Order: sequence, then C-alpha cells, then structure tokens
Amino acid sequence: MERIAVGGVTLAYDVRGDGPPMVLLHGLGERASGWDPVRPALAADHTTYAVDLRGHGDSDWPGVYSHDVIEADVTGLLDRLGLTRVVLVGHSMGGSVAFRIAAHRPDLVGRLVIEDVIPPFPRTRPIPERPGRELDFDWAAVPALMAEASTHDTSAWADLARIAAPTLVVSGGTASHLPDERVAEVVRVIPECDLVTIEAGHHVHAGEPSEFADVVLGWLRPA
Repeated sequence: MERIAVGGVTLAYDVRGDGPPMVLLHGLGERASGWDPVRPALAADHTTYAVDLRGHGDSDWPGVYSHDVIEADVTGLLDRLGLTRVVLVGHSMGGSVAFRIAAHRPDLVGRLVIEDVIPPFPRTRPIPERPGRELDFDWAAVPALMAEASTHDTSAWADLARIAAPTLVVSGGTASHLPDERVAEVVRVIPECDLVTIEAGHHVHAGEPSEFADVVLGWLRPA
C-alpha cells in the first residue's frame, strides 16, 4: 500500500494494472482489498487505484466521519495524484461518495460506475452492536455514516441531475435492500445513465465477480 497525506489525514491506496485510471471506493466497514475478486480483470485494462477510505484499513482513523469529509478526502487524493477523467467505481458508501464527486468535480470523472447504492433516503436501520473481535476499521464510522445514509438528503438527490459523466448503475437485484422505484429514479435523473441488474444482492462484485467485471468492462469499451 502507498500512503499520501490529504487534508489532515493520511490515506492508503493500492495501485495495480496498466491503462486509463480507475479508482475503486469500498463500502462501510470494508477496505481496498475487498475489490480483490475483480481486480485482476479490471487491472488488465486499467491502472486501478483501490483506496482505504478514512477510518478503514491502513488509512488514518481520525474519529470524524461523514460523506462530505470522505468526498473531500477522495477529491484531494485525486488532485494530489494528478488524476482526471478517471473511471470512478463506488460500492455502497463508496458509491454514495462517488455520486457526490461526479456532481461537484466533473473534471475528475470521465465515467461513473455505481454498485448497489442510491443517495441517502429515509429508512429505519438499527445500529448494530460492535463486534467483540478486533476490527480493521473504526467502529465510530458505522453510526455516523449509517445515520446519514438513512436520512433523506435533498441536495444529494438534486445533485444527480448535475452528473455529466456517463454512468452505469449495477443493481444487486431482488436480494438487494434497495427499493426498485428509488433505483429507477436515480437512473431517470442522471442525464446519461444505464442500469444493469445482477442477481447477487448487495455485494455484487464479491458475489458474482466475473459477471460484474464483464458488465463493467463491456460498458466501458467503445461500441
């Protein structure tokens, strides 16, 4: 893992492959290595940057967590690395952050891939108890980010219309917790957006790695 200081925190990231840049953002309670099931396929065509987001893995655990500060971390990292027009791939929490980056910094995102997430919407989700085992992420991130993700964010939904990058939404299908009508709204509002459903539940890239990679790479290749 390489490390870089961004806005008061140090972020760890792993680089593999060769080709146009692709940045991979993981979900809550996960880390960069969670992309390993699809990294070989994605790295065959792209230089992939898998990031440990703040509070996760080998990045700093500062105790302060929100989608806004994680967005600032990632945009800072891309600026420091001189990366623009990347393929930005985000799963779950990472996808929520990726929506924001694409809307607010269109210079950074050439293509956007969102895996089984939509902007925050009202839902009742009890905060789970902290597991007794040692964790490779800061548990303080869980209640903070789950609370944000369970409250309707008007600005985040409005920002979808500002996304200029061609976008692929990969849904986990009937086993996913996301309401179909909300997913359809995302696809309708983003100006250039395609939807593909893979029946794998919330963790599509882990549950069906070959199909996920084929879908993403097929969508990225010019017709």
